[in-house]
Amino acid sequence: MSERPRKPQTFKLGDPGVIVMDADETGRPSRGTVRITPESDPALLPVPVEAPLLPARRGFPWGTVFWSAVGGLVLLGLGLSVTHLIEDLFARSEGLGFLGLGFASAAALALAIVVAREALGLARLATIEKLHLRAAEVLVSDDRAESRGIVQDLIKLAHQNPHLARARAALQGHAGDIIDGADMIRLAERELMTPLDQEARRLVSSAAQRVSIVTAVSPRALVDVLFVFVASLRLIRQLALLYGGRPGALGMFRLLRHVVAHVAITGGMAASDSLIQQVLGHGIAAKLSQRLGEGVLNGLLTARLGLAAIDVTRPLPFTALPRPVLADLAKDLLRKRDGED
Repeated sequence: MSERPRKPQTFKLGDPGVIVMDADETGRPSRGTVRITPESDPALLPVPVEAPLLPARRGFPWGTVFWSAVGGLVLLGLGLSVTHLIEDLFARSEGLGFLGLGFASAAALALAIVVAREALGLARLATIEKLHLRAAEVLVSDDRAESRGIVQDLIKLAHQNPHLARARAALQGHAGDIIDGADMIRLAERELMTPLDQEARRLVSSAAQRVSIVTAVSPRALVDVLFVFVASLRLIRQLALLYGGRPGALGMFRLLRHVVAHVAITGGMAASDSLIQQVLGHGIAAKLSQRLGEGVLNGLLTARLGLAAIDVTRPLPFTALPRPVLADLAKDLLRKRDGED
């Protein structure tokens, strides 16, 4: 027989007839008393914490040793060849020897400058990556001191951009305010990243439209592949320069590897079902020929790579500002295509 539901009752604090008992207690209260079982507070419940992934143990870097040794041998061989060449030139004529020595000195100086520029470019890219990771950690930990350090590093990174002078002054004015760490990162993102994100979206949209037009009228598939590759490299370099990076040849190789890895992790090159529905919704299949359709898809591929490059080269994660999505760029591309038709 089920118990009858009790009517609502009121009790005074300290009433001896009210007994507070836990749910796991088995004792029965005495007659005439009221038993109250408090419910557990959700805020006090244990939160499951995932076990941290232990980094995989790496062995001795034999590959690095091999390529370093091969590079050293190649440099020694080139130096020895140049030395023999200069000695032969001096043996033939003193003037030719000094001329060869001058060429060798100029080549050595240019090589040293190129190596220094590549090293500085790699160091700057590493600084941007560390800023991105530090900002993501501050958004979780809400560390005020660390957020101030990140803002100062961002100001140093953007000091050569004249369009960010007002944003830098505004951030420096808020440096002494009582602002939480996560809010300071969001403020820095709104002040510094807003004009850069707008320019980045314009660059990606322009590159996608350019690729779409060129690949639609090109007669060869090889020309399409080469143009898409060159346009993608140019777009990645422009985005890196926009956000404060100065990549050289090695820096571009590193950025390209990170962009391709980011694209592979975040869903690959294939267009999503919603994007295909947008394309079909614009009547693109009925209005455009096969070549024009291929041009649109090549433009979408370039836009996808551009969005991945933004995520890789941007010194702050997207929190206060909306992340640009492929659907918006696809609408711009299709609107441009409809206008041309």
